[in-house]
Amino acid sequence: MLDRLEDMTVVGKASTGQEAVALYRQLRPDVTLLDLRMPQMDGFAALSAIRQEFPNARVIILSTYGGDEDVYRGLRLGAKAYLLKDAPCEQLLETIRAVAAGQTLIATEMAAKLAERMSRPELTPRELEVLEQIVEGKSNQEIARTLSIAESTVKAHVNSILSKLSVGDRTQAVTTAIRRGIIHME
Repeated sequence: MLDRLEDMTVVGKASTGQEAVALYRQLRPDVTLLDLRMPQMDGFAALSAIRQEFPNARVIILSTYGGDEDVYRGLRLGAKAYLLKDAPCEQLLETIRAVAAGQTLIATEMAAKLAERMSRPELTPRELEVLEQIVEGKSNQEIARTLSIAESTVKAHVNSILSKLSVGDRTQAVTTAIRRGIIHME
């Protein structure tokens, strides 16, 4: 679709996050459309690498992931816009043109998710590690062994996770974490 427009030219396509970073370095496009789900290096890692090396890079995340944590993390890492892949063509083109002009553009539904995320407490890095272990189905004892911490510390982290996610049990925590984009299943 983009190749057929007079004011846009596709200069490169990448299949992996590492390839996206290498192509950005080589081609330095005006605007980059970046998916979050890529092999070898996910879109968040690719975005971070690109923005570290090129702080003025104009990146639009175009993804199927629409959880509030995904939107928050993408914008925090420096994306100039965040769109879902099912966004109408007109919205995609408007976003590309706005970002090319130096604007940051947040679609209404993404702004609502971002506002929702901003009002929630953030999980600590250790809580995220514990949550990942819960997603893998590990018991508190197994998590304690894996992370080299006391089982009582795991229990404290689990309680904090449940509280921060406003859920009543581990199953709800996993479901909520996946729905919000805190954890992605491969």
